[in-house]
Amino acid sequence: MSDQQHTTLVIGDRAYETSLTKKFKQRKPYAPLDPKKVLCVIPGVIQKVYVKEGQRVQCDDPLFLLEAMKMQNDVLSHLDGVVMSIQVQVGQMPAKGQVLLEFE
Repeated sequence: MSDQQHTTLVIGDRAYETSLTKKFKQRKPYAPLDPKKVLCVIPGVIQKVYVKEGQRVQCDDPLFLLEAMKMQNDVLSHLDGVVMSIQVQVGQMPAKGQVLLEFE
């Protein structure tokens, strides 16, 4: 037998007796993404910024040109809105998950 403690997990209307791993207990809790933020999905270098603060953009308008893994990728807007702040500039190397831009 293992020395793990058992926990009751309730899913829907059913209760389950289970043991949880240390990794599971230390996991980062889920937090929904903020739709007003554009995050970097792959590390790379910002080659071009297509928008300015205060500019109105529509869904699928290009925001940035991001070079990653020798490919140039346009980062597109996922919503209609006004650019509140740009967090990166040309030549900068954002990490995965870093905020690139915020909408009002």
